[in-house]
Amino acid sequence: MPMSETINTTCPYCGVGCGLLVEQDGDGGWLIQGDPDHPSNQGRLCSKGTALNETLDLDGRLLSPLVDGIQVDWDQAIERVAKRFRQVIDEHGPDAVAFYVSGQLLTEDYYVANKLMKGFIGSGNIDTNSRLCMSSSVAGHKRAFGSDTVPGCYEDFEQAELIVLTGSNTAWCHPVLYRRIVKAKENNPALKVVVIDPRETASCEIADLHLPLKPGSDSLLFNGLLSFLDSHDAKAHDFVATHTEGLEEALKLARWYAPTARAAAEQCGLPLDDLLTLFHWFLQKKRVVTLYSQGINQTSSGTDKVNSIINCHLYSGRIGQPGMGPFSITGQPNAMGGREVGALSNQLACHMDIENRDHRSLLGRFWRSDSVTEKPGLKAVDLYRAVESGEIKALWVMATNPAVSMPDANQVRRALEKCEFLVVSDCMAETDTARYADVLLPAQGWGEKSGTVTSSERTISRQHGFLRSAGEAKPDWWILSQVAQRMGYQGFDYGAVAQIFSEYAELSGFENGGRRDFDISALAGLDAESYDRLKPIQWPVVNGQAKGTPRLFSDGRFYTPSGRAQFVAVTPKPPGNTPSETYPLALNTGRVRDQWHTMTRTGKSPRLSGHDNEPFAEIHPQDADVSHVVEGGLVRVSSRWGDVVVRARLSERQQLGQIFVPMHWNDQFASNATVDCLVNPALDPISGQPEFKHTPVAIEAYKPTWYGFLLTREKVMLEDATYWAKAKRDGLWHFELAGESAAEDWSALARNLLSSASDTSQWAEMMDSAGGQYRGVSVNDGQLQSCLFIGPDHDLPKRDWLVQLFAKKHLSRQERLRLLAGAPMNAQEDAGKTVCACFGVGLNTLVSAIEDQGLQSAQAIGEKLKAGTNCGSCLSEINRLIKERQAQTA
Repeated sequence: MPMSETINTTCPYCGVGCGLLVEQDGDGGWLIQGDPDHPSNQGRLCSKGTALNETLDLDGRLLSPLVDGIQVDWDQAIERVAKRFRQVIDEHGPDAVAFYVSGQLLTEDYYVANKLMKGFIGSGNIDTNSRLCMSSSVAGHKRAFGSDTVPGCYEDFEQAELIVLTGSNTAWCHPVLYRRIVKAKENNPALKVVVIDPRETASCEIADLHLPLKPGSDSLLFNGLLSFLDSHDAKAHDFVATHTEGLEEALKLARWYAPTARAAAEQCGLPLDDLLTLFHWFLQKKRVVTLYSQGINQTSSGTDKVNSIINCHLYSGRIGQPGMGPFSITGQPNAMGGREVGALSNQLACHMDIENRDHRSLLGRFWRSDSVTEKPGLKAVDLYRAVESGEIKALWVMATNPAVSMPDANQVRRALEKCEFLVVSDCMAETDTARYADVLLPAQGWGEKSGTVTSSERTISRQHGFLRSAGEAKPDWWILSQVAQRMGYQGFDYGAVAQIFSEYAELSGFENGGRRDFDISALAGLDAESYDRLKPIQWPVVNGQAKGTPRLFSDGRFYTPSGRAQFVAVTPKPPGNTPSETYPLALNTGRVRDQWHTMTRTGKSPRLSGHDNEPFAEIHPQDADVSHVVEGGLVRVSSRWGDVVVRARLSERQQLGQIFVPMHWNDQFASNATVDCLVNPALDPISGQPEFKHTPVAIEAYKPTWYGFLLTREKVMLEDATYWAKAKRDGLWHFELAGESAAEDWSALARNLLSSASDTSQWAEMMDSAGGQYRGVSVNDGQLQSCLFIGPDHDLPKRDWLVQLFAKKHLSRQERLRLLAGAPMNAQEDAGKTVCACFGVGLNTLVSAIEDQGLQSAQAIGEKLKAGTNCGSCLSEINRLIKERQAQTA
């Protein structure tokens, strides 16, 4: 690529859909910045997007096809997959095979996968990991609107008078959108922000009101709001009468379960005055947006919760107009694209329905196939149950890691182990899922592949490749097309990704006539150059409306048979499994600020490991005290389905009776921290979405014989540690360790562990056998290579200043002496744990700026240190530090 060329593309992380500008930096690397002209982010990036250039290396990449662990060429691999799938279909029927796909795929990949399975193999057995994050929103939208339509756009947050964030830690999970809300609040001080969440999260930083409701009580709260609006005559009479149906039944149940604000407050565990504040703001402020995410969706009654929110907006007419509406924010970069092409097992392409005979006929005629499936396939959890039972005999997993991300992950691992024929397409060679594969197919990764993605506000954007394919990696659409042709199917002879997009756009308008919401037919027929230059655009995109559509339903027309929106009567339900004497606490899972999914990409970035470098459980101090769990110690968290061992963090921001464990860690990064092994497989009966937000668990202190940490530039095998967690740091790996039996000779173990320790002239150590302490340090040519610290408890020397020493080309004599002492010569040498990942600003640096330099605002700190001036994800922590220091000196 010429040095001066700038590539427009999109971020591979969350559903905000941020645009990027990529160009070579002149040193063989890549400069990646936010695109100021992209409507989703307007130049902003979060910490993960900022660190993308650290994730582009080939370390760990799958570079060639593997069949039974043996490298083969593509022809052999394609033949093996096609022949085995064909054999299973011929012997057992089309429902004996399945695809499990991902919101990491581009829309064109998704389209070909769905076309192959539902249109030609003739089974509905293709489901996506988006089932785990937003299928309840899909179901709720379809019940209310007759279509899976997100009615609003991001601009609505900047025009709103009240923003309700419910079940969403937007500050960490969608930071760029959160910063848009922060900016909107700065520009309009009258804007009110309410956070509804059992946890006090970073999103509460800008909240005018935080409602820490009882987990699972969301439907009661919104039923209570509907009753309150009705009792205060807040009905949009003309809108409700002309454009809706079903109000009386919805009101009947709302009044029954939450007749008054007091009744709702008691059932939700909230102070009455606080709940009334929200209710009155919703009543008084016309422009209201309710943004919701996984805290609503990932429950066994998520669909009802979605509809309880939509009911309130329909009743008050707050939909389809600027600054108002229910807004589902998706987790993955192309979850919306998957919904468009029908990648959920109960959908057809372009928002058509499997149960609709006319839709099946239309699709068959367009694809020229008489094999279009006539019934929905298995949803994700049931799909893996069918794999374990042998009902599904051949499975193809694409761009996802279900051995980590599925609930009851141990069951999924059993299923993968038993699967007669498992194909995995991935860009990484070693994942928890890939270890079970019969065939591994190298797929292009981000930066290599090209196509489109759709953001949470329905914006379709081009994702461009700027890197050469790693090894023999191929686009997912190419792999699927080759297999389809080898299986004997017509209509898969695609020569370029633009050809797929054009076909998909044409299908969206085929015999549509305005009857279906998804229509991008104005983009059909784009030539390669026009497709390459496609600018971000919000669907629908139809003739006469070629600039896209920011909002839907402004005309009061919906996609139900009657053309009216439907109120849905909601019966609040408790979580599928409730705490017991054996498992008295409720586990909630979710994301941390700087990591993504199962860390195959973010785990490569040193700066993203500086904030949270180890799996942890956040526990209220009183719950921890009952189980003798201490801050910084290890804790075993167990449920009926499994257990993990993680680091304990005590915090009063966590409610009594609840704990939080992040979703990211897995067998590649820790010894036993795959939290979804604990998660119960309770499902929403309508959407099939699992209940990740509420699993009964127990905790107990895990007390090994020894604790330790290892910082090393080398790859090591940790056979003597029963607990370990690793993180990438700048130029080295950081391991946290613990073991149940002490080594007889720590010195010999250290030297065996670290090859650089073989030269005794460069090895220094200190040992206290009686005290159970050992410290060993390896230095080569004056540069620190490894250091191993062992102790009888978790109170060990700080790590971050040692990490900084690895960056030095030559250690001074004083620095070598301080190594074994376990402390720097002065406090200025220890920046501490990373708080601002974007600019690498540590905790101790911030504390010094506050205490010694007198910086008493986040703005002042930003001007001095840059911390908090990029994505802003760290601002809540910076502000908390300032408040804590001010309280100490008051």
